[in-house]
Amino acid sequence: MNLEIVTIGDELLLGFTIDTNAAQLARELAALGVRIVRRTTCGDDAESIRQAVSDALGRTGAVITTGGLGPTADDMTKPAIAAIFGKGMRLDTGILTALRERWRKRFGHDLPVSNEQQAMVPEGCTILPNRHGSAPGIWLEDAQGRWVIMLPGVPREMRGMLADTVVPTLRDRLPVGGPVIRSRTLRTANIAESALADRLGELARGVNGLSLAYLPGADGVDLRLTSWDRDARATTVALDEAAALVRSKVSRYVYGENDDDLAAIMLAECAARNATVAVAESCTGGMLGMRLTAVPGSSRTVLGGTIAYANAVKTRELGVSAALIDEQGAVSEPVARAMATGVRLRFGSTIGLGITGIAGPDGGTPEKPVGTVWVAVDLDGDVHAVRAVLPGDRHEIRWRAAQLALDRLRKAFLREQQSEGWTARG
Repeated sequence: MNLEIVTIGDELLLGFTIDTNAAQLARELAALGVRIVRRTTCGDDAESIRQAVSDALGRTGAVITTGGLGPTADDMTKPAIAAIFGKGMRLDTGILTALRERWRKRFGHDLPVSNEQQAMVPEGCTILPNRHGSAPGIWLEDAQGRWVIMLPGVPREMRGMLADTVVPTLRDRLPVGGPVIRSRTLRTANIAESALADRLGELARGVNGLSLAYLPGADGVDLRLTSWDRDARATTVALDEAAALVRSKVSRYVYGENDDDLAAIMLAECAARNATVAVAESCTGGMLGMRLTAVPGSSRTVLGGTIAYANAVKTRELGVSAALIDEQGAVSEPVARAMATGVRLRFGSTIGLGITGIAGPDGGTPEKPVGTVWVAVDLDGDVHAVRAVLPGDRHEIRWRAAQLALDRLRKAFLREQQSEGWTARG
């Protein structure tokens, strides 16, 4: 089944709201075997909606829309799409009664007149119940088999209706044992996209008939494998085999799969070792500590940290020598090492992590350009430091620096497991 998605709303076109609905729909429907061939966004005016949906129906005959089902004057989705099918609008008394009861129970007063338009539906449509909000969904289909599903634009409501109604209904329409579209993502850190391609060699263009996409971001480069035309069982086998092949080439850089978070993975490793962590941060300003403490259960492992932004704080709170800072500069290997060791000793932790750098947009020099960071890991007295020049704006540099610190901790654990010694730059 081929399908198009049309998301509706001026706020999407203006950039005030990020379109998460289309991404959610694409992921959920692909797992059923539905191929999303195009995604379109249009404004709230009736003509834009009519044109976008009519064009999509002409290409695939199957469309899902989100947005424009509310009670205000800019909610034009239902009448605009009804006109495509040559249908008028009618009042659904069942919806109106449910809306009035909901309003009295929730707000203690009568339904506003403007909300009554939510009970207006296209003639001949199927009502899709919404247990998550006030606007019901609509299924409209003609004799030629063309159909449109209209869902609310509120992401929480859309997700709920997708799971409750849309997915089960579409599953019933698809052939049993038909092809599914599924992906698996291997998450890497501390390696460039081009370097990954070089290491993968012939696999770089695809693995055993599965497509391979490179998705660089602030966390690193994700490698996404996708199977397009196998049944569910064959897809699982194909993805398992392809992921194993990719790992065999770049396992040193792979820290997880799909939505795995490196902070959560590292805390799980620490907990398995009964290890504790403390952090000393300069340019990241607490971002590493935030990422660690965002993980449920982190209090068992994370003892605390110090935001040593000023040099005087590095000296007073972490014991970094003022003479060392004067001689080497705050952004240097010796200072990063001293920060990691200082915070480990101060908090009595097993592990100390230190970050110092230049996040910009100012402060760089030819020797230390904006993006220069030093990260150090002190693992029970064994200290390792690494320098990197990270790309991006101020926020991206800070985020990448925190990710780099987590990845260096991962590498430290790998070295420990392999009984290898530490290297000065490894």
